[in-house]
Parts: sequence; C-alpha cells; structure tokens
Amino acid sequence: MSENKSSNSGTPDTAIPAVASTDSNPQIPNPDPAVPSASSQKVTHVPAAAQPGPAASAAERASTDAPSSASTVEPVDTAKAQREDAAEARKAAAAATSAQESAARTGGAKAGIEKPAAPNSPLHLKAGLAKEIESATEAEASLAEEVEIATEAQAAETAETKAEIDAETVRARTSALPPEFTAAPDFGTFHPPPIPPEAPSGTQAPPAYLRQSDSAWSVFGRVIKARARQIFDRAGQRITQRTLRIGVSARIFHPEPGAKGLRGKTLQYLEESIAHWVMSRDVLVFMIPTVGHQGMLHPSNIRLRDYAKHLDGLLLQGGADVSPQSYTEAATRHEWPGDRVRDMYELELLHEFIESGKPVLGVCRGCQLINVAFGGTLYQDIATDVPTAGIHVNEQYDQHRHPIRFPDGSTLVNMFPGHREALVNSIHHQAVKTIGRDLNIEAVSAADGIIEAVRYRRAPFVMGVQWHPEFHRAGGDELLDCTPLLDTFLRVARETRF
Repeated sequence: MSENKSSNSGTPDTAIPAVASTDSNPQIPNPDPAVPSASSQKVTHVPAAAQPGPAASAAERASTDAPSSASTVEPVDTAKAQREDAAEARKAAAAATSAQESAARTGGAKAGIEKPAAPNSPLHLKAGLAKEIESATEAEASLAEEVEIATEAQAAETAETKAEIDAETVRARTSALPPEFTAAPDFGTFHPPPIPPEAPSGTQAPPAYLRQSDSAWSVFGRVIKARARQIFDRAGQRITQRTLRIGVSARIFHPEPGAKGLRGKTLQYLEESIAHWVMSRDVLVFMIPTVGHQGMLHPSNIRLRDYAKHLDGLLLQGGADVSPQSYTEAATRHEWPGDRVRDMYELELLHEFIESGKPVLGVCRGCQLINVAFGGTLYQDIATDVPTAGIHVNEQYDQHRHPIRFPDGSTLVNMFPGHREALVNSIHHQAVKTIGRDLNIEAVSAADGIIEAVRYRRAPFVMGVQWHPEFHRAGGDELLDCTPLLDTFLRVARETRF
C-alpha cells in the first residue's frame, strides 16, 4: 500500500488514499472478522514491467506474480505482509484524517455551515478505510492464532509419531530376545544343571570343573596340596625379603702381664670402618665372639657352627699377623709370633661357613688366613724374604698405596669392567708365598708380583683381598671403588642363605 501526495496540500480532493484491491467495492468491510477478506487473499498478476520498485508498499510487493514468488506463501509470511499493510494503512488513514480535518475547517470558515459528507467524499472514504483497517487487524490476529494452533498441532503430531516409532522399535527388539530374557525370573524354583544323556536316570552330573576320575579323596588331596604350597610360598617370601645378617670375626686383645684394668682382660672387638662398610648396603652386622665350651666360669653349648647356621655370610677382618705355627713353620724373628689363638678360632669359623655353603670375604689378614686354611704358606716379612719387592707398609698406614693388576682369568676383571689395573692401599708386611690348593690368583702387585687376592674355586664365593676396601672411600677417588666386591659377596649371601 502506498500514499500519493500532490504538491498542493491545501486542496482536499487531492488527499485521497489509493487502496490496492481487486474488489469493486473496497469500502465494504469483511462481515466475518475471523476469516480474511477477499482483498487480503486475492493476488493480482502484475506484468514484469509493472512490478513495484523499492518504494512500493508491502501489499504491492506481496501481490506480484514474479517467478520467484510463484511458490506457496507460508502462513507466517502472509501474516507479516498483512501486518505491514495494516501499518501502512494506519499511516495513510492518519494522514487523510489530518488533511480532511484541515480542509473541513477551511471550508466551514468560508461557508459558515457544515455539510454532510457525500458518499464519495473524503470523509466517507475515511470511514470505509478505517473499517477495512480494523478488519485487517482482526484478520491478522486470527491468522496469527491459527498459525500458533497449527504449530502446536504439528509438534504434538511429531511427538506422537516419534513415540509410536520408539514403541515399535522396543516391540521389535523385545520380540527378537529369547524368552528367558523377557520373562521375569522365578527365584523360587530349583533349576539343577542338565544331566548328560549318558548319565543314568535319577542321577545328577558332577560339576564341569571336576575331572571324570575325581573322588572325594582326590579333591581333598588337591586342597591340602594347594594350602601347603601357599604356606611354603609365604615362608619363602619371608626368607627372601629378610634383611641379610653378616657375621664379622673378632679381633682379640690379649691381657698384658701385670696390667690393671681393661689391659688385664681379654678384649674382643672390631674396627668401626669394616662394620660401616658392610652396613652401607642395609645389612645387619654381628661380631662373632670366640666360644668357650671348656671355660670353667661360664660353660656354654654354643658352637661356631651355630653362627654359621644362622648367619648369611662371614667377613674375616684384618689385625695381627698369622702365626707361623698355623702353616707349620717356625718364626724367623721373635717380634712376629702372630696370634695363634685367633688363628685357631678363625680357621674353625671359616671351615663351618664353607661347610654350610655360605660366602666368605677375607680382608688383609683374612686373605692370608684363607691361603693358610688350604695349605698355603706366607712370607713372614716381605722386606726380609723378598728384598727386591716394593714397600707394602709404612708409617702412613692406610694412606700408603700401590698399583695392582688383574691377571687373565681373574673374576675381578668381570667385577670391575674396564679395569686391568687399579690403585689400592697397602698395610701389610706379610703376604701369600705359596698358593693353597684349589685357590686361584685374582690380583698381584703391579711392581713386584706379590699376590694381592685369592679365590677358592670350589665354593660359590670364598675370596680374600690383601688391601682394605673399607678405607678406600676416605682415601680419595683415585683408589679402586670396591662397592662391586661387596655387592657380589652380599648377592651370593642372599642366594645361598637357605
């Protein structure tokens, strides 16, 4: 709908609104407000050349017959077009009313009287236009209500259709399941396992997990065997996870004649560094004292074999010289008599641990004692017996050192990979002279060939080293790190403890 205005706004005949309708009587309102009027539904074909431009009204744009508008108009678009038409009609009516009132006032002032509006006068047209606008508004509201009702009906129909499809799907799936899945279970009825065809009538088949030849006693025997296996596994787990217990032989301080206090008593002790070296691998250390089964004051039935039975390994620490009597020789000098009492105690201790299959590691004197235990002999004094040998002991004690090398076939080559020579401390004036039976030479002094390590080849681990590995960490990084030696000893102790 459009509004045509003349340049002479003062003439009342020029302000007549044009209504785009095909009805011959546009002033007649629609008798039924609920039904849209024919003027709002009938669309006139407009040639392409006469199609409205951008300034055309919404009703004119909606009434075109262009190919792009040939499709069916949705109810929602029609309502929108009618709302736009109603809005433009209201604007046109307002403009016409304003112009008519202005013209009436002007004419009345000239004539002095008011004339009744003619049938085709602007006032009569204004009344008809107002009625048509009212009818269009009512039709718009009715159409919007119908669209809403149609939308709700369509949504309800869609939901009902979806529910019917879901019900059909459930019925199809339910009908495809076997009866035992669809029917409610009956918990009050006893359902025994099916009897095989070969079983006699009136008998019940044994459970499928039993063997054909099983009897009550065979099943009971398997139960007992399983329980015993479980008990043994738990006991084995406790044994393997138990902390290692390593025994260390005691040094002996003999009483001095005429001395008072502790110097007049027999003392048994161990050097702190050797115990801490072993405990650095989270191992319990026990010093093994001598046993006095012939003692008059405190007799006891404890034997050294009891220590070998309950401990996992033996470490023979250094100390006094080995007595020449222990390898059937006489002392060449009176100041080197050795300690015969300690020799007898440690030789018995060594024998018990070897018989028990437990590992043994000898340090310094312990290395010499292992050689003597298998029939070997010693140099009573290296400087006297081997004048060409280097210096192996001096006043620096554990700070004195010399190089060693590992000969071919030595297990120390595998224990210290990448090392054929190493630097160790040297705190001994005695050394291995003749090698004992079933012993292998593991290391020698690089300068003079003095034997520095031996190994008994008929046992899992029985080895002696002439140096003191417990002093190496404090001596500096240039000394051989003997942790692999300790780890090998403890690993064998764990493997042979039961």
